[in-house]
Amino acid sequence: MSDIPDEDDDFTIDPNDVVQVIELDDSEGEMDGESDLLGVSDEENENEMDTEEAAAAAHQRDDSILTFIGHTNSSVICTRLNPVDNNIAVTGGQDDQALVWNTREGSIYFQCTGHTDTVVSVGFSHDGKLVATADMKGLIKVWKVETGTVVWSFDGTDLEWIQWHKAAPVLLAGTKEGEVWMWKIPSGDCKTFAGRGPSAQCGLIMPDGKTACVGYEDGVVKIWDLKSSSAIHTVSDHEGHKEPVFCLDHNSSGSLVMTGSEDMTAKVINTSTGKVVSTLACQKTEEDEDSVEAVGFSHLHDYATTGTLGGALEIWDLPTKSVRHRCEHPHGIVKIVWSKVFPTFFTSCLDGNIRQFDSRNGEMVRTWQGHRAAILDFDLSRDESLLVTASDDSTAKVFHIQ
Repeated sequence: MSDIPDEDDDFTIDPNDVVQVIELDDSEGEMDGESDLLGVSDEENENEMDTEEAAAAAHQRDDSILTFIGHTNSSVICTRLNPVDNNIAVTGGQDDQALVWNTREGSIYFQCTGHTDTVVSVGFSHDGKLVATADMKGLIKVWKVETGTVVWSFDGTDLEWIQWHKAAPVLLAGTKEGEVWMWKIPSGDCKTFAGRGPSAQCGLIMPDGKTACVGYEDGVVKIWDLKSSSAIHTVSDHEGHKEPVFCLDHNSSGSLVMTGSEDMTAKVINTSTGKVVSTLACQKTEEDEDSVEAVGFSHLHDYATTGTLGGALEIWDLPTKSVRHRCEHPHGIVKIVWSKVFPTFFTSCLDGNIRQFDSRNGEMVRTWQGHRAAILDFDLSRDESLLVTASDDSTAKVFHIQ
């Protein structure tokens, strides 16, 4: 310790001992020169961070068996699997493209050309022989799957959705102006279900094949007769939703329809009488903007599920109109699909994961990871062996379920 000088001792530096003089710029902050003093530049720091982020992304778990990258640098908005052949999928994207591709190899069968806006809805006919693609501007095209050729097209007003009939080559479409159109394909024979102004937000054809249910932007729900083009039932006023209807589902027989709305309620409607038999108040979260984004009926029990933008996932017991289970779900729910053979259901989430839950106890069975952004749509194959997803990360993925 004797080598350490006292404060009173003279302390001088021999110029011969100086190795380097470092000039300090008083105008710079105290930490600005830290990287340089350590021999690492700011650019090198940034590159190192980019490398670490890339490495973390590369090591992220991916449970998919195939990643489809046909929609380069654009969100994949919608997807469907061919109901007859699991090897065929269709996706629509923000790149104004719809692509029909092979789920085993990722190769493209054909590109659905001609769209000039985001493709917002796609779907296969019940027999898998036709595929329809629709963009936001209102262009709808129907293609023959075997040859990739156009068999029918229609250029109309801004679209919200399309859906095929469950047993016939008949296509339904809902518009932002509130009209619903129905065509026989490929003849183009058309019927129109009069709009009221508010957008036809969502719609589905019922199992009987004779009626359709449509939810509107002003909260009204209508059940239409497809043959006469007339509304059989209208649910509105004190019984109806107070805000836009975002989602619909029907039970196996079609005797009930469930609707989900921005007003944070789900309503169960008797399709024979048009009466609301249950109004389910869904759990609110701390999110500033919340809404019921997904609903679904169990195919095996008197259960139903609701999922919200805030991430609240609830399993309802329909006879008692009460919550059976509240499931832990970390982020907003985009879509719910129930298994037809097991008491389970699947959810897609804004965190990029697919989850499977057991409706009997509300517990999560499994999670499928792989996407690096929100899943915007997914479809389950008819035999429930495959699941295909569409994501904001510009990819679609195929997952083995069984």
